[in-house]
Amino acid sequence: MFFDKILSHDKKEQRVIENIREHIKLLCTACNTFRLGIGKNNRKLINDVAELERKGDSIRREIISNIYNGAFLPYLRPDLCKFVEIVDRVFDLIEDAAFLYLSMEIPEHANREENKASFFMGIPEPVKNECGRVTFLNVRICEMLLITFEAMLKGEDLSEKTLAIRIYEKKIDDIKFNILEEIRKIDIDNFWEGKIVSDFIAAITRVSDIIEDASDHIQIISVSMR
Repeated sequence: MFFDKILSHDKKEQRVIENIREHIKLLCTACNTFRLGIGKNNRKLINDVAELERKGDSIRREIISNIYNGAFLPYLRPDLCKFVEIVDRVFDLIEDAAFLYLSMEIPEHANREENKASFFMGIPEPVKNECGRVTFLNVRICEMLLITFEAMLKGEDLSEKTLAIRIYEKKIDDIKFNILEEIRKIDIDNFWEGKIVSDFIAAITRVSDIIEDASDHIQIISVSMR
């Protein structure tokens, strides 16, 4: 392992590496759970995202604690902490998106015509498939972040992995522009309905931007270790 060159073989350092790996894997699970939840309109799966975020936050705190309790050389600690914090921001976005999705749901028994102010329309049909594509690509870009992290640990060249992440990010950006074009054509009944839809789209399309930031930080850590 490339990290062996700079590790003191302290158990805290090994624990930090395992926790960062677990943190990213849990993020992949959260993104996939969210994808499946909106694909199946499954409230339980959507609610599970919040629990996964809480687990992720617990892992983040343990990582930070171990780092500042002496794991790794001092010059690496700020960059490792920064990377973990960036990944944690993605958990927050996915949780926000899950909450917003539930806010857009219409209960099966609800009569929208009788109470327009109380219920939202769900993901607008013209952009539903495109939103699904974004959540699918979010899973893939998270998986690529994990691959990039593992490659860094082995001292491998990261250029192809980071390029793949940028390609995913570009694809999602392109889809976002298509969604925004379509969403402008949709009649919205009230301000809050429109804001919730807008915030939902912003949340799911922002994930790839932050993952790209995380991959950039992996490169910084990799260079720092040479």
